Amino acid sequence: MTYMSDGVRTMPTLIQSLIDIREEPFVLIDADYRIVAANAAYCSAYGAEEKQIVGRLCYEVSHHRTSPCHLHKEDCPHQQVFETGQTHEVFHVHYDYHGNAEQARILGYAIRDAEGRVLLGESIRRAPAQPDLNCQEIRLIGRSPALLRTIDNLRQAARSHIGVLLLGESGVGKELAAHFVHDESARADRPFLAIDCASLSESLFESEFFGHERGSFTGCIGRKQGLFETADGGTLFLDEIGELPLSMQAKLLRVLESGEFRRLGGRTTIRADVRVVAATNRDLQAMVARGSFREDLYYRLACITIRLPSLRDRRSDIPALAEALLARINRATGKNTYLTGGALEWLTRYDFPGNVRELRNMLERAVALAHGDTIDKDLLDGVPAHRQMAPAGKASPPLNVVEADYIRQLLHEHNGNRRQVARILDISERTVYRKIRRYNLEG
Repeated sequence: MTYMSDGVRTMPTLIQSLIDIREEPFVLIDADYRIVAANAAYCSAYGAEEKQIVGRLCYEVSHHRTSPCHLHKEDCPHQQVFETGQTHEVFHVHYDYHGNAEQARILGYAIRDAEGRVLLGESIRRAPAQPDLNCQEIRLIGRSPALLRTIDNLRQAARSHIGVLLLGESGVGKELAAHFVHDESARADRPFLAIDCASLSESLFESEFFGHERGSFTGCIGRKQGLFETADGGTLFLDEIGELPLSMQAKLLRVLESGEFRRLGGRTTIRADVRVVAATNRDLQAMVARGSFREDLYYRLACITIRLPSLRDRRSDIPALAEALLARINRATGKNTYLTGGALEWLTRYDFPGNVRELRNMLERAVALAHGDTIDKDLLDGVPAHRQMAPAGKASPPLNVVEADYIRQLLHEHNGNRRQVARILDISERTVYRKIRRYNLEG
């Protein structure tokens, strides 16, 4: 290794040539976070010539920060490689030379120079830009480490054809995550169908999943294709899979194992190539232990398990999410409201037991109640006092207690109208009924 007059290390011509032939951005970094070599693709990505990049700190160039990313609670490849010597892969947000954020997969590994010193080699693969997001897809806006890890896991899962089980609280966007897996997969040009398992009765299960022939039951006047037949070649999303009774679980398992089924009342065996993505906010492993969920079905569905983070686990995303949601609400209502600094601070401190769904409902209510263009925290905190912010040093109440109280409050406010409560919670009326029974809210 040689040095320039100002003390900055430079690479021998051979090493520089080897990294220049790589198509993806590639950079060499020393133990002090200083860039010692960068290829042409890296220089192009960050809008500077090599002499303007070599000698600078890596986090200044790619993160636009004044300190290493691990100090910001991010998974840092530099820290991992220099501590363990092992190859380390992460998903980060980088900034291009215009200051625009972009997602990037980084593979970091140890490289030794001619003098035996360890350097970090980073190969950077920039993720494709996301299209304009609709109101549901807004749930994936953010740059928090928790969300970035989740998006990376979803992309990895999309590359396979095996079952995916999505876990997470109500309102975190499990259907969106399932759609994301479908859109990133080789099945993207085939159908994506979703069904709420909590809304299915046993009498409707076979007809909905497998279809029926004319005259197969009273009132049946024609043939109907079921979900598996319609989704052939694509993805079937089974939401609230934990609500499926044992009798239906056995029938679902058979079609998942064989890929074959018959329409209700039919004699012809039909084959369908369907990838199943399931989701639940229940503890399926505990249900397996209790005997209320089949163990063989669980392992068929949970080939890949991904837990989606709650909104309170990625508080740094709340301002961006709130602004994006508010912009959508403004366009829909023709208003021009905006959040004050105090409102944004209140939102980032709030626990959001209902996650993004609750944030959206909260903003819709605030826009409706606002007399002018300003939304301050006073328009946002119309929720039970114990649900606003946890006092310092005290734990938040359990989620099931919060959910039960919230549903009880909504039932009271809407005179027991379950359909209205279901609309507010963005879940099926049958799911509301199940929750009312679970929390003993009847009467």
